[in-house]
Amino acid sequence: MSDVSPGLGEIVEDRLLDGRLILRQPKRGHRAGSDAILLAAAIPALGAGPLLDVGAGVGTIGLAVALAQPALQVVLLERDPELAALAAENGALNGLSGRVSVVNADIAGPEADVGLQAASFACVAMNPPFYPPQDTKASPVPNRRAAHVAEGSLDPWFKAARRLLRPGGRIALIHRAEALAEILAALGKGFGDVAVRPIHARVESPAIRIVVTGVLNSRKPAALLPAFVLNGPDNRFTPESEALHRGRAVLPMVADQ
Repeated sequence: MSDVSPGLGEIVEDRLLDGRLILRQPKRGHRAGSDAILLAAAIPALGAGPLLDVGAGVGTIGLAVALAQPALQVVLLERDPELAALAAENGALNGLSGRVSVVNADIAGPEADVGLQAASFACVAMNPPFYPPQDTKASPVPNRRAAHVAEGSLDPWFKAARRLLRPGGRIALIHRAEALAEILAALGKGFGDVAVRPIHARVESPAIRIVVTGVLNSRKPAALLPAFVLNGPDNRFTPESEALHRGRAVLPMVADQ
């Protein structure tokens, strides 16, 4: 099933998590992949939540977590109106409209424009744009450029998380490994119990991503967790990575798992 969106081009239907997650998304530009699935797998059991997926795009992270946690309420926050509309469609396609809502707003904009109640979320998940404009050649495809090229620092994202999380609520994000120092500095304002799990393409390669979590107002010390390796020597998923990408395994973010 495909059609054309004025700003996004051709829209196609894809399936992730062994076909259980149906996604309508642009054929060109930014598309759901391992980053979203890794972060979704790192979200702990939240009961009813709710979970806020910031910069949700077509809803991949929030919808994947909602499928895995049947009681969970999810809010998908996306600034692009066409992507927000696709996120709403995807919620319906996956039978999640009753538990998933969509807010079309910019997390970096004025608080009043976001329209979310302070101290109301159990978890805030974010997969922010990765690359500084001076360090990368921007894609000519607008939605890919917006998803990949940062327009500023992460401070507005973390400020919003501190405002929107309940006391003891959790932040979870995935980013480039090179951003670790910036992320730790941002988490130093209000968060503790920070856990960092490096993600490696192969066991002999440097980390390409980090999954990071923290707990609002916690005084628990930080932990550097064992690396997660995506691919084996044959360039195919490791058994652990295969299970995670099929939605059959989680990515624990605590030191004893």
